[in-house]
Amino acid sequence: MSLQPETFKSLVKVAAEQVIASAPELTTLDQAIGDGDHGTNMKRGFEAVLGKLDAISAQPFDEALKTIGKTLVMTVGGASGPLYGSFFLAAGEALSHDKHLPDDLAEVFASGVDAVSKRGRSHAGEKTMLDVLVPVLETLKTDAGQPDIVERIRTTAAEAAARTAPMQATKGRASFLGARSVGHVDPGARSSCVLLQAVCASLEGRA
Repeated sequence: MSLQPETFKSLVKVAAEQVIASAPELTTLDQAIGDGDHGTNMKRGFEAVLGKLDAISAQPFDEALKTIGKTLVMTVGGASGPLYGSFFLAAGEALSHDKHLPDDLAEVFASGVDAVSKRGRSHAGEKTMLDVLVPVLETLKTDAGQPDIVERIRTTAAEAAARTAPMQATKGRASFLGARSVGHVDPGARSSCVLLQAVCASLEGRA
């Protein structure tokens, strides 16, 4: 079993379009506990990805992911660019070493999560995008092969993003607010959720 190029192109397109559409929501979340630019930055980055979509989809999957990562690093800005860029660069690098999609998805995803953790010097529980990425990774590991794995990933991402609201941030701009960061969903966690749910929708043909 292998991921087809046309499927990969559709996944990237749908995910990018959904992030762009979610920019106002992400900006509102970031205005509460950050610099207020997360939505704008993510929109700019994924518009750049869309602009390269034909070239990206013509590449082998490993190089395609690396190109997405480099594009995000160069265009998103702020802390999110390097973090999202690191995820895709590391995932692409994993595919360069005898990994394949979708069979080795958990290992490839784990490489991306580890890169984000190292780049941000953070871990799950600190009110960051890792609070979505880590639970999703666990779902990929434990529920791989289940017929409803896509639905489980969608549910995991949504519930994990919501769980960041009662957390107090200890990393990033939000950490400066201390207890005032409690009560707000983390913007990075939400944008991670948006991306993952868009991929799930595309896989199920709902997008």
